[in-house]
Amino acid sequence: MEKLEKILVIAMPYLGDVLLATPLIHSLRAAYPNAQIDVLVFKNTQIMLEGNPDISTVITALHRATFREQCQLIWQIFRRYNAVFTLPTNDRAFFYSLLAAPLRINAVPPKSKTGGWKRFFVTHWVEFDDDKTHTVLQHLKLLDLVGIKPYYKLVPPQTNKKFPLPPNLKYAILHCCPQWTYKQWTTENWLSVVNHLLSLNITPIFSGGNAPDEMAYIENLTSQLAETVINLAGKTSLAELTEIITNAQLFIGVDTGATHLAAATGVPVIALFGATNPVVWSPFPIDYQSRENPFERKGSQHVGNIYLLQGEGDCVPCQLEGCDRHRQSRSRCLDELSAERVNALVNQLLN
Repeated sequence: MEKLEKILVIAMPYLGDVLLATPLIHSLRAAYPNAQIDVLVFKNTQIMLEGNPDISTVITALHRATFREQCQLIWQIFRRYNAVFTLPTNDRAFFYSLLAAPLRINAVPPKSKTGGWKRFFVTHWVEFDDDKTHTVLQHLKLLDLVGIKPYYKLVPPQTNKKFPLPPNLKYAILHCCPQWTYKQWTTENWLSVVNHLLSLNITPIFSGGNAPDEMAYIENLTSQLAETVINLAGKTSLAELTEIITNAQLFIGVDTGATHLAAATGVPVIALFGATNPVVWSPFPIDYQSRENPFERKGSQHVGNIYLLQGEGDCVPCQLEGCDRHRQSRSRCLDELSAERVNALVNQLLN
């Protein structure tokens, strides 16, 4: 492929999705060290790219943009690039790719789904596989189409600012509040894990975003615990949290963007999975260098710094949004995943 001087990467919609796009971005930077490489994301996810040395400019879109705001974004990207790499398969991202560059390398929906026609309007395409291919590996397939060497390591956000914690503190990070209820573990189980960590002289630190519901949930949980527990929900930037996680003894979290972030730091990660398919969405081990998926569909597994505990049941992973089939319903497989399994793994890792 000809040398590219201006490249746009379209990476939407969630924080975890943006982080999982960073191996592709880093691969592009390695191939074209002097190129302008811009990334288009939703405004509320740009924090995942703070301090990323591979990116020239982060361009943001609003979820519910006005007509004027849409026009401003279109003007900002219209024919400004030699090539565009589009990771989401939705119509909005596809539309932006048509406007941005003549060379369009896109993920497209399967022919069996609405939108399969998109492959006729792009230069190169890969059919998106949401069942048998890890998301990182799915993205890197786009590079094969244009002969670019892939790099597998995720690039977390970076900052020189450090959040003050007590010196010589031994602590574990707990991320207990995902965006959707069907990914939650029970409060009783979190309390059991916290008390177990305290018995081992490990300080539990709760991480979380600044959404009111999330902060209220963590505040209610920590109010039932000893004063030695630290609540950082809404108090750190994502880049500051990255630094805090890096120096932790371990991280325990549910299926959410923070757990992917923890995996990228290299810290031992205990990831609690229920309905979600780990083949596609497992945290990506920090030193993993293979075209094969790091995790299988079924069972608790260990690869690199990732210890994946999967809820039990013949239906797991169902890939549905809770037992009642909506995002605010519970997942029985997670509710029945015992704290004893987590505590036993904590003992193993701290030894």
